[in-house]
Amino acid sequence: MKKWIMIASLALFGSSALAEETLSSEIANLQHNWAKATYQTAKDQQEPAFKSLVEQAHQLSTRYPEASEAMIWEAITLSGYAKSMGPLHPVNALKAAEQARDLLLASINTNPQALHGSAYTTLGSLYFRVPGWPIGFGDKKKAREYLEKALQLNPTGIDSNYFYADFLRAQGEYAQAVTYYQKALQAPARAGREDADAGRRQEVEEGLRLAQSKSK
Repeated sequence: MKKWIMIASLALFGSSALAEETLSSEIANLQHNWAKATYQTAKDQQEPAFKSLVEQAHQLSTRYPEASEAMIWEAITLSGYAKSMGPLHPVNALKAAEQARDLLLASINTNPQALHGSAYTTLGSLYFRVPGWPIGFGDKKKAREYLEKALQLNPTGIDSNYFYADFLRAQGEYAQAVTYYQKALQAPARAGREDADAGRRQEVEEGLRLAQSKSK
């Protein structure tokens, strides 16, 4: 009896490990497609690119409904989709942003530290960039809280520092923004995310120039 229990346990462990490996592989593929849509796709082609990414991410989160990582990446693609629609489709853009927010909140309830706190980074960015009441759910106070929480969980990350710096610059806190842009430039490289890191560093450098010009 003990032998069969051991065999069953090993089989279950193997199945679980394989599922985790498959999830990681599919998220890596999604990350590369996101970097391509964000940094290597013409602006007028980004909306269909992100629409396809949202569908891909939703399929992944449907297969792994308890995986915070899948929720976060569906939310990230929805955020990109909302941004790509811009002012031309405000109702659809807000709907996508709301779906992203709800997924991020659900992922935090499941595992707040997933992907080094990326849910907080994306939530902060959403609350910062979405219009406030009565149009949308945007809220600068909540944005600051989420972005600062992201930094607590990932103090040296390129994204956590970049998004906080961008927020500070928009609030007119230029000297502080410069500090966090510089931290973003010093962030360690992310294995397998070279394409995203290259694009993000360009955004960091642009933001840093703008903040430095205003802080003089």
